[in-house]
Amino acid sequence: MKDTLFSTALPKRFEFDSQVAGMFDDMLTRSIPYYQETLKLASHFVAQDLEGVVYDLGCSTGNFLATLAPLLPSDALLVGVDNAPSMLEKAQEKLQTAKITWRCEDLLNTSLDNAGAVVLLYTLQFIRPLQRQALIGRIFAALKPGGVVVVAEKMMSLDRILDKQMVELYYLYKQAQGYTLSEITFKREALENVLVPYSLQENTALLEQAGFKHVEVLFKWVNFGLLIARKV
Repeated sequence: MKDTLFSTALPKRFEFDSQVAGMFDDMLTRSIPYYQETLKLASHFVAQDLEGVVYDLGCSTGNFLATLAPLLPSDALLVGVDNAPSMLEKAQEKLQTAKITWRCEDLLNTSLDNAGAVVLLYTLQFIRPLQRQALIGRIFAALKPGGVVVVAEKMMSLDRILDKQMVELYYLYKQAQGYTLSEITFKREALENVLVPYSLQENTALLEQAGFKHVEVLFKWVNFGLLIARKV
């Protein structure tokens, strides 16, 4: 279903409800530059030398797990966690496989037993800033040695002028995907204080402070980036 959420009226606050779930895949594809390439990159690195369970925290409609599953053996265990029932309904419609367990839970409290990889794709930005470090710390503690965490985020620049230029270029990108200026404005207002981006440096610091020795940038386009860190 085409994303028309902000074409006629402005919601008071962006929520992951059934209306959003119905058009979320189109929203992701048209709102996140190189979205499919990001899924493929993340899947490739998660699949390498995997030992343990893969947890996709904030899995939404299951696009990452759909990309990853064919790369893994039939006995691999994948867990998709999201607190929005409507998102998980869409995920289960697309992915009916015994490989994947779906959990409708708060990802801040969900169990991460035998974690070989934990993935947060455009998820941390929706977690309250004061809770992010504790979440990354819990992920680090749960990961087996050699396990990885993969994080994709919309990011800001610490330089005010560069940040403004990056946002302007991103809006041009969205217009090229068919969004009108009013849709872009309405969505920005609806996401205010809901989506809170960190800079690349701040996201890297979250991982390093949790105990990860090395954080690598796998991909970056203007104000979107993909990071990976491995537990030694």
